[in-house]
Amino acid sequence: MRFKLINTAKKDFPVQRLCKVLDVSPSGYFAWRARPASRRQRDDLVMLAQVRSAFATSNETYGSPRMVHELRADGHLVGRRRVARLMRDNGLKARQKRRFKRTTDSHHGFPIAPNLLDQDFTATGPNQKWGVDISYIWTREGWLYLAVVIDLFARRVVG
Repeated sequence: MRFKLINTAKKDFPVQRLCKVLDVSPSGYFAWRARPASRRQRDDLVMLAQVRSAFATSNETYGSPRMVHELRADGHLVGRRRVARLMRDNGLKARQKRRFKRTTDSHHGFPIAPNLLDQDFTATGPNQKWGVDISYIWTREGWLYLAVVIDLFARRVVG
């Protein structure tokens, strides 16, 4: 971890000073740089290529559990934590697609109420004009509907 920090900061500071501050030997840093990648690092690079390919194929919607299932179906032996680490370290985050929910049916044969306010929301006295809105709230029991009635004169909820 210290050697990686030195490697990223060496363009701003001398390597000798970074090694002294982080209490490591310069020869240890240079040996780390010259050392070939370990077998696990090489395997991670190969697996990362597979993960990136499957991630792009899924339109960036697969998280680590589904990614593991996809990779195992392709014949790769891999665990969920390893895939999660590779995805996290490389910024591969699944996007959740939101389902489209139609809340209004404009194509119906029922009579339509006339627009009596015609965008004039001013009232000269109480109980002359009311504004109404409805909203849907998802709960554990299912969809609940919340309706609010506001007196446009007092701007207060009346129902």
